[in-house]
Amino acid sequence: MGHGVFFHIGACLIALALACGTAPAAGLQDRVVRMAELEIDPAQLEAYKAALKEEIETSVRVEPGVLSLSAVALKDDPAHIRILEVYADAAAYQAHLQTPHFLKYKSLTQKMVKSLKLIETDPIVLGAKGQSAK
Repeated sequence: MGHGVFFHIGACLIALALACGTAPAAGLQDRVVRMAELEIDPAQLEAYKAALKEEIETSVRVEPGVLSLSAVALKDDPAHIRILEVYADAAAYQAHLQTPHFLKYKSLTQKMVKSLKLIETDPIVLGAKGQSAK
């Protein structure tokens, strides 16, 4: 395996550990955890990142079923984005896909995304430190 594969796996595991919160064992099997691998047109990268930031911040703020959305760029190739998504359950994921802010993001970024691969996962452990009140 190349260096990039280990970086990708490590980045995803760190993002998962830091971002998704501790899930009770009884509800863990209900969680929907996905990874998205995207390649963005480099000429449109800044516009893409702005749209992604707005979509993630809105989703986490207004959707109770969105437990975590984390996006990272590969250090050696910033046009390659990885998104780790954690939803309370399948219904929360389906509801997310129908929200106005997600549909706006998809519409705005459709021509910016050169490739998209969605990876389904089975969560094993989801843990993170709690966030203090601001």
